[in-house]
Amino acid sequence: MRVLYCTDTWPPQVNGVSVVTSLSVDGLRARGWDAHVIAPRYPDATPGAPRPRLGAAFRHGGATAGLGITSLASAPLPLYPDVRLAVPDVGAIGAVVARFRPDLVHCATEFVIGRLGQLVAGRAGLPVVSSFHTDFGRYAAAYGAPWLAGGIRAYLGRFHARAARTFTPSTASRDEVRRLGARDAVVWGRGVDTGAFTPARRSLTLRQRLGLGDAFTVLYVGRLAPEKSVDVVLDGFARAVEERPDLPLRLVVAGAGPSERRLRHRAAPHTIWLGNLDRATELPPLYASADCFAFASTTETLGLVVLEAMASGLPVVAVPAGGVSDHLRDRENGLAVPSRDAAGFAAAIVALASDRALSARLACGALATARALDWAHELDRLDESYREVCDAAHATRPASPAAG
Repeated sequence: MRVLYCTDTWPPQVNGVSVVTSLSVDGLRARGWDAHVIAPRYPDATPGAPRPRLGAAFRHGGATAGLGITSLASAPLPLYPDVRLAVPDVGAIGAVVARFRPDLVHCATEFVIGRLGQLVAGRAGLPVVSSFHTDFGRYAAAYGAPWLAGGIRAYLGRFHARAARTFTPSTASRDEVRRLGARDAVVWGRGVDTGAFTPARRSLTLRQRLGLGDAFTVLYVGRLAPEKSVDVVLDGFARAVEERPDLPLRLVVAGAGPSERRLRHRAAPHTIWLGNLDRATELPPLYASADCFAFASTTETLGLVVLEAMASGLPVVAVPAGGVSDHLRDRENGLAVPSRDAAGFAAAIVALASDRALSARLACGALATARALDWAHELDRLDESYREVCDAAHATRPASPAAG
C-alpha cells in the first residue's frame, strides 16, 4: 500500500503539525506502507548547517532514510519568515502522483500543497483524507482581523468536505470540523513520546547553567506569536513576582516567532529567553528541569507541548480550551485558569511555588495522564483507518468493462 502526504510544513520546520505528520509517516512505514511526501523546500540558515532533529521517534529513519520527498520551491511568509509558502506547482504534484501511483492521498494541511494535492487526487480518482490541525478561524481574531474568520471557516469547511475522512486531535476540533461540514471526522493523534519526554531527564547541571538555583521555575515552550497568548503568561509571572517577593521565581521561555521583540519588552526580571531549541537533545531535559508549565493559548487543536510537559512530570497551568481541555484536569494534573486571566495565572504559580506538596501531587497526575497516551496504539489505528478508506473507495469504483 502506498500513501502520498501533501503538507505545507515538514522538518526542519518544527511545530505540532510537522511533528505529528512526521510521526505518522514513520509509523506507517514501519507498518508496511510505502510513503512519499510533498512539502515546501526549506533553505538552510547557513550553508552546510545541520538539520534540527525532532526527537526519539525520528531516530528510526522514518522521516529521512529511504523516504521519497518532493520539495517545492517556497518563499517566506511576510512578517513570519519561519513559515514558508510553497509555489503552487500543480504539475510537479501531478508528476509525483503519476509516478508514485498512491492508493491514498493524505492532505495534512489546508493551503497550497494540501489543496493542490486534493485537486490532483480528485482528477486521478484517488481517495483523499485530511487533517484538521489548526483552527485558522480563531487565528484571524488573534492577528487583529476577526472579519476574516467567516471566510476562512467557509474555506476550511469546503476543504474538509472533500475528504473521505478527516483526522482531528481532540474532541473539540472534531466537533468543530463537523460543524464546518466534514463528512467523517474522527479523533486521532493524541499521543506523546514518553521515551523522549520523561522526568528522568531532569538535570541539575542544566539548572545551574541557566542560573535557576533553587528557584521555582515556570516554563513556556512554543511559538512566540499572537495566537499563543504568551503575554498572559508573562503578565501572570510578573504579578506573581510582585505579589510574593519572598518566593524565588524564574520564568524560562523556549521558542521564537513574530512577537518576540514585543514580548521581551514587557517581560519581568528573572525571565530567561532561550530561543528555538533542538527537539531531540535540548527540549527534553529543559522540560524535566522545570517545576511547572504555563500555557495560555485558546487556539490549540491538541496542545502537544502540554502533553510533553506532563510526560516530563510537570504540573500544568493552562486554559482548558480546545484540545487542551481533553487532558487538563483541574487539581488532578494541573490548575485550570480562565482565558486572558493574568491574575489567575499569577495565583496558580504562587500556589504551586508555595505548596510543594500540591505541586508534587499534580506532577504525579500529569505523568499518569501522559503515560496513558501511547503513540504505537494511535499509529495502529491510523493504519487500520487508512485501509478502511481504501477498501471503501475500491468497493464504490465502477467495475472495469469485461474483456471482449
